[in-house]
Amino acid sequence: MADATVESTRSGPLALRRSPLTHLHQAMRAATVSGARGVRLTEWSFLTMVSLRVDLSSAAADRIGAALGARLPGHCGQTAQEGPHTVLWLGPDEWLVLSRTDGTALVRELREALAGDPGSAVDVSANRTTLELSGPAARQVLQKGCSLDLHPRSFAPGLAVSTQVGPVPVLLWQTDDAPTYRLLPRSSFADYLARWLIDAMREYRVPEVP
Repeated sequence: MADATVESTRSGPLALRRSPLTHLHQAMRAATVSGARGVRLTEWSFLTMVSLRVDLSSAAADRIGAALGARLPGHCGQTAQEGPHTVLWLGPDEWLVLSRTDGTALVRELREALAGDPGSAVDVSANRTTLELSGPAARQVLQKGCSLDLHPRSFAPGLAVSTQVGPVPVLLWQTDDAPTYRLLPRSSFADYLARWLIDAMREYRVPEVP
């Protein structure tokens, strides 16, 4: 989990950035459930996110794929991961690039790969945050408010789609079989979503009836 606050020069010397959920980190830790019915909620703060638009059939898309180390996904739900970058499919000509690298440098690299061809690469890191829900009961918690079929036969690691959890629009990405899910809401909806998930986790603190 990334730090809740970091020093940044984006808005001045050593300006302090705060994640959208800094005030709920303690509540999320307190909501953690261990054991066979375990579930855990954390925030991954300050991940680099770049909105990418380009024609998938173009030479520019090939150059961008080379820059990222993986070809851009071509179908709904697909993701591609290589090194510090993960690319989530959003539409026929739209992707979200998640990265552990510097956003300014990544945008510059992707724009250089476009080489003046139609397309765009925009740093949208402040637009969303990332919640991670993991543990044996994570799927059941999500199913309280998500209309997707999350059974492993339909939704598996590596898939990411746009959906709703409760009333909140999110990008939902399953990263492993634990299962672990990453939820990417708009920053302005993050507080509501985190509180909704904390509430949905409460029943798993109650011992199972023999």
